[in-house]
Amino acid sequence: MREDILVREVGLRDGLQLVPDMMPTERKIEWMTEAAAAGIREIEVSSFVPAKVIPQFADADALVAAALRDPSVYASVLAVNLKGAQRAFEAGVAKINTVISASEAHSLANVRRTRAEAVDAVRAILAERDARGLAGKVTVSAGIATSFGCTLQGEVAEDDVLDLARQVVAAGADEVMIADTVGYADPVRVRRLMGAVVAEVGPVPVLAHFHDTRGLGLANVVAAVEAGVRRFDASLGGLGGCPFAPGATGNIDTEDTVYLLETMGFDTGIDLARLLALRTRLTAWLPTERLGGAVHRAGVPKLPATYPTMAAAV
Repeated sequence: MREDILVREVGLRDGLQLVPDMMPTERKIEWMTEAAAAGIREIEVSSFVPAKVIPQFADADALVAAALRDPSVYASVLAVNLKGAQRAFEAGVAKINTVISASEAHSLANVRRTRAEAVDAVRAILAERDARGLAGKVTVSAGIATSFGCTLQGEVAEDDVLDLARQVVAAGADEVMIADTVGYADPVRVRRLMGAVVAEVGPVPVLAHFHDTRGLGLANVVAAVEAGVRRFDASLGGLGGCPFAPGATGNIDTEDTVYLLETMGFDTGIDLARLLALRTRLTAWLPTERLGGAVHRAGVPKLPATYPTMAAAV
């Protein structure tokens, strides 16, 4: 039996948030359902923010409704404040991802809140969930952005990250996500910080969110695995980026991450051949976007004895 590991697809939200061309709702649903059919067990499908802020997410309700009609899709959404979370609760989502920033400067620039105010916003979302009788029914994941540094602030103290992790877990968060928002992480610091977070929050699951801005995304995944992390965010084709990270190349590729983890002996539950077919379609859907993906470009090595679980992708 191989150890289970989770790769969450965030392309529909984190990947599309900076794409200027609107992707039709029907195509987003196609992406979502095909990703689930390939074995992706969690998909962040959208964000509940005002359409005037990010028009790309104007169809969030429609995407959640489509996900609820398909039992193969486990959909989560991003909600950065109580109003967004209330919309998500009313839409019937099973999981809400929210986020605070370990960098005070990034927090003020991104959501116009101090770190303390951002933690209070997480508490408000959790209180609202419990008041609606949804505790144990709706999962809330608390992300900590800029955990490895910030283009606006520079260094971010590891103790600040650990303190925020303690606070959100004490407030009732079901998962802690540690994010390298601007691509400053390296394997040595990832191993140290992720190990400390895993030890700090005990049984609460820790998820890692890496960007490949400086080519260390997958190396950071290996370091996080060595530190005990078994949940990762990734985006099909490496789509995405941060508006506060000049030159950012987006998230780590879903298909490359799956390939890496499978070669390490983990079970992602994902059909890599089917995922690569979806990646090919993404190129046609977003012809003006710069997409990555080494496995999509080069293919899986023809070594079925070494990679038996990926033989179908050869």
